[in-house]
Amino acid sequence: MRKAAMRKAAKIGTWFTFAFVLSMVLVSRSSAQTNTTPDLAVIVNPKNAVDSLSLNDLVKIYRGERQYWKGNLPIVLLFRPPGSYERMIALRVIFQMTESQYKQYWVSKIMRAEATAPPTELFSGGMTKEGVMAIPGAIGCISATDLRPGMKVLHIDGHLPGEANYPLH
Repeated sequence: MRKAAMRKAAKIGTWFTFAFVLSMVLVSRSSAQTNTTPDLAVIVNPKNAVDSLSLNDLVKIYRGERQYWKGNLPIVLLFRPPGSYERMIALRVIFQMTESQYKQYWVSKIMRAEATAPPTELFSGGMTKEGVMAIPGAIGCISATDLRPGMKVLHIDGHLPGEANYPLH
């Protein structure tokens, strides 16, 4: 009787070990999949005639070096606040600056009368989407996971978010 109880306990122990190892494998796979960061999507008002920009053109727009779309439509820059995912990617890839360098850049630009203000900061991806939809010349960056039908996403260097060689990630 005692041997039967010991075999049963050993089987239960084996199953618990198996279940534990399996759960660890599944958790590690899940973590590996969620550690991928979404691309940054560049959106404009659906009425904007622009469908594609080079990364160099995007840099010029966000640095305030290019201030008008075709047809003399003023570009309205919408930007996320410090600490946001979208801002960190934009600072690293588009501006190639740190947060302090970015702030100094815009102070200098305003002091030289090359701009009247830095890009408008909006506190959520939803506000950025609404601003782009409401302002004909607006451009904004949101997480590609926040894209919805009806939004106009620009090709950057010929690629959309999620495609190979897309530069904003």
